[in-house]
Amino acid sequence: MATVVVTGGSSGVGLAAAEQFAARGDEVVLVGRDPGRLAAAAAAVRTAGGGREPMVLRADFERLDDVRALAGELLAACPRIDVLANNAGGMVDGFRRTGDGFEATMQSNHLAPFLLTNLLRERLTGSRVVNTASRAHHRGRPDPEALAGDPERFNSWQAYGAGKSANILFTAEAARRWPDVFSVSFHPGVVRTNFGADRVTRFFYRFAPFLVTPEKAGELLVWLATAPEAELVNGGYYAGHRLSGTAAHAGDPELAARLWEASVAATRP
Repeated sequence: MATVVVTGGSSGVGLAAAEQFAARGDEVVLVGRDPGRLAAAAAAVRTAGGGREPMVLRADFERLDDVRALAGELLAACPRIDVLANNAGGMVDGFRRTGDGFEATMQSNHLAPFLLTNLLRERLTGSRVVNTASRAHHRGRPDPEALAGDPERFNSWQAYGAGKSANILFTAEAARRWPDVFSVSFHPGVVRTNFGADRVTRFFYRFAPFLVTPEKAGELLVWLATAPEAELVNGGYYAGHRLSGTAAHAGDPELAARLWEASVAATRP
């Protein structure tokens, strides 16, 4: 029985994966922002797990102090974390700078999970970290020297793409720096969720006919979390069950190293 932490676990891919982990008999820790959705998600995970109660923790990833408090709760409650699924994130409608001083998309998609993973490092030896990225990473490149963002040049899709590129870069750099932690990132597909920063995008992600179900995307996350290491590549980026190439910037080790150092300076783990 494994202990699995799923951020963004109150809906979509995260909830679907959490239910599947629970059905396997794993101890699931659900992390989300909205108390109402978390309560509903906990009920669904409880049912999937045959009545086993998941741990439920609330954190807003646009507040780094919330991330630090979350890490403290996890360290106190979990002697070991077998899987950390960094799944929380999304797109922001319009430029917004968080109280921590960073562009909100970059903070919620990269800096917050980067901080959480670093704070949990002592519990992750021999464990698996799965980072939900996206093929949208082709749309944006992160700038380690400009994590605060520029309101004059802001574009929601470019900011989201930069955040997803950061997930892939973080995964690869973690594999280089932490060889005792197995890290992978993945594109879950174009998933039927409440994703999006505007009404048109949200409508598309709810009703377009060819979308991947959250359950199918959740299955991929679970496979990446549980497949034997010999079947995967540490630091790899997956689309479906196959190792995939990335945009050139997302495969740049020099950019990955710079982003890591800038993220340490920004979050002070």
